[in-house]
Amino acid sequence: MRIVFAGTPEFAVPCLRAAARYAEIVAVYTQPDRPAGRGRGLMPSPVKREALLRGIEVLQPENFKSAVSKDALRALKPDLMVVVAYGLILPQSVLDIPEYGCWNVHASLLPRWRGAAPIQRAIEAGDTQTGVCLMQMEKGLDTGPVLLSQALDIGANETGGQLHDRLAELGAQVLGDGLGLLRASLRPAPQPQPLEGVTYAHKLDKSEAKLDWSHAATALANRVRAFNPWPMAEASIAGERVRVHGAVALPLEHGRTPGTLLAAGREGLDVACGEGALRIRVLQREGGKAITAADYLNGRRDLVAPA
Repeated sequence: MRIVFAGTPEFAVPCLRAAARYAEIVAVYTQPDRPAGRGRGLMPSPVKREALLRGIEVLQPENFKSAVSKDALRALKPDLMVVVAYGLILPQSVLDIPEYGCWNVHASLLPRWRGAAPIQRAIEAGDTQTGVCLMQMEKGLDTGPVLLSQALDIGANETGGQLHDRLAELGAQVLGDGLGLLRASLRPAPQPQPLEGVTYAHKLDKSEAKLDWSHAATALANRVRAFNPWPMAEASIAGERVRVHGAVALPLEHGRTPGTLLAAGREGLDVACGEGALRIRVLQREGGKAITAADYLNGRRDLVAPA
């Protein structure tokens, strides 16, 4: 098989490796190099770096609106295009070029969490299960029929970063299963997505990072997990702005104003919420690194009640 692979972030790299085990990757499409780091120099995407290591041709069009970009894809004569977190919308004219169309690896159990941030939104919503779908792409946003899927339980304390890594490997496994079937002339049967249960995972925004203490502690604890490592939850603790890396919800009936510091000890900083309290266990001061609540209190003796 001749496969064109389209992907950009680290999440897509295991899928690129899996595809290379089953077929010839004739080209890799990825987003143009973007400024990054303190020097703001142009940085290649993780997928581009992996492709170059493998000696695969890399193409980086801004979009597929021009006839030139479509002709370039057509000239590759792909049997299949595999798309994993590419970051560009593909028009129908592109989806129709490969003989078997375009397959997409999506990090949710569709139709739940269509869209840009399915991993983080699942944790934020308190879901206990998610998974990966291999989908036949069509013009709509993650609306295509599902070819294969695999479920995965979300750990009670699992962060967005940890779940991302597990789903990336599961995605590679599911893609490999699909490519193995296709190579054996056993094309996976497309199953239309149910009409019920559709939710959308909107793109994460830095403005969402600030914790609103009027919300329930359970919701805030989920948000802390979901937003680790990015955009990372932020809060004001006794007048100091900090980033919150780890926290748990406590079912306390406190009767205090949300945002009030209820207790400060080695186990954490307990902050009143609209319902219950949030115990902050790991946090980061401005310009510092992530530390435990106990270490934080070594520098904030004003918060420790006298013995």
